[in-house]
Amino acid sequence: MEKFFGTDGIRGVVGKPPITADFLLKVGWAVGSVLVEEGPKSSAGISSTFSSTVVSVVIGKDTRVSGYLFEAALEAGFLSAGVNVAMLGPMPSPAIAYLTKAYGASAGVVISASHNHFEDNGVKFFSNQGVKLSDKTQRAIEKKISTPMVSVDSAHIGKAFRHEQGLGRYIEFCKSTFDQICNLSNLTIVIDCANGATYNIAPYVFEELGAKVITINNQPDGYNINHNCGATDTVHLQQEVLKHEADLGIAFDGDGDRLIMVDHTGEKVDGDELVFILAKAWKKNGTLKSSVVVGTKMSNLGMREALSDLSIKFIESDVGDRYVMEQLLLNNAILGGEASGHIICLNKSISGDGIIAALQVLDVILKSNQSLHDLKKEMTKYPQVLINIETNGKLDLENHENLNQALSIIKGELADKGRVLIRESGTEPLVRVMVESVDLDLANKSANQLAEALQSI
Repeated sequence: MEKFFGTDGIRGVVGKPPITADFLLKVGWAVGSVLVEEGPKSSAGISSTFSSTVVSVVIGKDTRVSGYLFEAALEAGFLSAGVNVAMLGPMPSPAIAYLTKAYGASAGVVISASHNHFEDNGVKFFSNQGVKLSDKTQRAIEKKISTPMVSVDSAHIGKAFRHEQGLGRYIEFCKSTFDQICNLSNLTIVIDCANGATYNIAPYVFEELGAKVITINNQPDGYNINHNCGATDTVHLQQEVLKHEADLGIAFDGDGDRLIMVDHTGEKVDGDELVFILAKAWKKNGTLKSSVVVGTKMSNLGMREALSDLSIKFIESDVGDRYVMEQLLLNNAILGGEASGHIICLNKSISGDGIIAALQVLDVILKSNQSLHDLKKEMTKYPQVLINIETNGKLDLENHENLNQALSIIKGELADKGRVLIRESGTEPLVRVMVESVDLDLANKSANQLAEALQSI
C-alpha cells in the first residue's frame, strides 16, 4: 500500500502525481467512503446538510489558482461516495477546523499547500472534532485509495451547496477569544496576509477590536501566495513597520495557521519567542495548565532554557503541528508550537491558528504594559543555522557513510554547547540540516560541512 500522507496531509507539485485532478477525485471518494462506513456523526443541526442522518463534509481552500480545479475534483469524489458537501471558499485552515466542529460536519477538508508557493498544492483533513486525522484513519483512507472507485447509485449521490456564512461566523469566533477588557485602539499594526486565505478575514478582526490596521499583501491573484511575503519572508513586513512607525507587525502564511511577528524596531519575533512570551505570562497568571509547554525537535535551546528557568516543563515532539497537538493532549497541556509559527492555544482554539495566537500575544502586551520588543528580550536564542537540501528521492540518512563521519566530528566540536538535527521534510522533497550553537561561526561551518557530506556520493 503506497503512503500518500506526509506530515501535513497530501502535498506536492500541481500536475505531477499525486497532485492531479483524477487522483484528488479518488481521494474525495476514498475519504467519503471511509466516512460513510463509520456512519454519520452528531450534528449541530444548522441545516439538513449537517443532519445526524447524513454524512457531510465542509471544503475550504486558500487562494492559489489550482484550488478551483481541486475543489471541483474533491467535490465530485465526495458526492460519488454519497457524502453531502458544503463549499466554504477561501478560508484559513484553522477556520475550517473550527467550522467543521461548529457545524457538526463529519469532516473538514482544506485545499492548500500552506507556506509553499503557488506551484504546489495539497489537501489536508480534520475530523468531526476539528483535529487532524489520526494515523489509523489515514491508513484506512490509503487502503481505500488502492481499491477501484465505485460510485453510489443515483438515489444516494450526495448534494452540494455554497455556504457563505462561515466567514462572518469565524471572524466573530476569533474576536471572542480576545479579552474584552482590552482595547487595541492605541496600537498601529501592519498585517501581512501573504496573499493567502486570511486576506478577507484578518484585517477585519483587528480593526473591529479597535486597532489602526495597515494591510499588505492582501491582493491574491492565484499566483502570488507566499511570494516574497508572509510568515516565511518577513522582509517586506519589517520595512513597512519601520516606514509607518507601527507598534508591531503580524505575518500569516498562505493558509493562516502560522504566525510570525515583527516588533517596533523591525526585528523578527519567531514562533519560539512568541510561545515563550505566552508561557511566561500564563505561568504568572495561573493560566498555564500543568506548567507544560510542548515544542518540537527544532525548538531553540534558548527557549528550552528560558522555560526551565521559569520552572516550566518543556516536552519535545516530532516536527509538525499534529505531533505538537498529540503531546498537548497526552500531557494535559494547553500551549505548544514551532519556531516556524504554528502556535496552538488549546484554551482558545481546537487547532493552531495564526489570528488567535496573535490576539493572545496582544493581550499579553496590553496587560503587561510592555512592548513586543521588551517581552522577547527576556529569552536569549541560540544562533541556529538551517540549510535545505533538495533531494530526488528518499535518502538513507542512518546509513549515509559520509554524513555519519561528518556528524561524529561535528558533535565532538559542539559538545554540550550546541546540537544537530537532520531530517527529511514531510511537506517538500528536502532534507533539512539544522545546527544550533552558542557560536554562530561554528554553527555556520558545521551546517555547511554536513550539507556537503549529504550532497557527496
